[in-house]
Amino acid sequence: MHSFRNDYSELAHPEILKLINQFSDEQNIGYGLDKHSERARNLIHREINNNDADIHFLVGGTNCNKTAIAHSLKPYEAVISVKSGHINVHEAGAIEASGHKILTVPGEGGKITVEEIEYVHARHRDEHMVVPRMVYISNSTEIGTIYKKAELKAIYEKCQELGLYLFIDGARLGVALTAEENDLTLADVARLSDLFYIGGTKNGAMLGEALVIVNPAIKKNLRNTLKQNGGMLAKGYLIGLQFEALFADDLFFKLAAHANKMALALKAGLKRLNVEFAYDSPTNQQFIVLENRIVQKLLEKYDFEIWEEGEEKTTIRLVTSWATKQEAVADFINDLEKLI
Repeated sequence: MHSFRNDYSELAHPEILKLINQFSDEQNIGYGLDKHSERARNLIHREINNNDADIHFLVGGTNCNKTAIAHSLKPYEAVISVKSGHINVHEAGAIEASGHKILTVPGEGGKITVEEIEYVHARHRDEHMVVPRMVYISNSTEIGTIYKKAELKAIYEKCQELGLYLFIDGARLGVALTAEENDLTLADVARLSDLFYIGGTKNGAMLGEALVIVNPAIKKNLRNTLKQNGGMLAKGYLIGLQFEALFADDLFFKLAAHANKMALALKAGLKRLNVEFAYDSPTNQQFIVLENRIVQKLLEKYDFEIWEEGEEKTTIRLVTSWATKQEAVADFINDLEKLI
């Protein structure tokens, strides 16, 4: 059975496993203070063109989001997000559990707009209300769309004008930055945000995210918040090793580019069959609408996520990864063609 369920079904890229195995019996300092984590930080500093940013390695995305938001905001401050934002839908109330309200807006194509930020900010000026203090976005978004440089610049400048932090969820930052229509670099992301993270879990790593703190006002005592939120791994060098491998020879970008390449091959095949797309995604998440009978037949041979189920038609999500093979894409298209 071929799986298009997500981009973290495989354990890890061989180069990462090779490095882990190479140093498996090496003794290291714990809690991310080891030499491998330091090397990884140096590699990321070089990539973002900023040696002053603080970099912390965490296990996963939800932990990263909760830690970043809880540390940045006072108890009465809130975060603005689109309704489809991961922190609003798929994190079991982790942000609310830390005492912070999420102020949601509809968004356009999965992305927040400057006008929506202005709208929320203007309507929360009463002392009996929460105070908007952060804007949360993800790149790529929950529906696979990406922010262009002009969009990110406009959002960041508006945040600065209104006194808001801009936090970028980069769980799938790799596929966003290697998309054909992308015009952002990792250095641009660092320059146009207060904090963001680089996702490893969904881009070839066994686990791990790199949280990058750019704004000096947020840096102090982050490790205390990290510990308090269960994000300080005793064997922190396990994550450091993986990011050392990911950024030593552009592996991070190569793996993401492959995921996108397979997604575009899948998209081309689906378009040839005149399949309806729910969203126009340039990255490794593709959303299509099929008759329920077709979905049920496909599930006999393929694994994928049911995104939105209707009485007659269902939207499904197809996700490619660093490990997706052309054969899997071709097989899916061929089998779907027989059912249409």
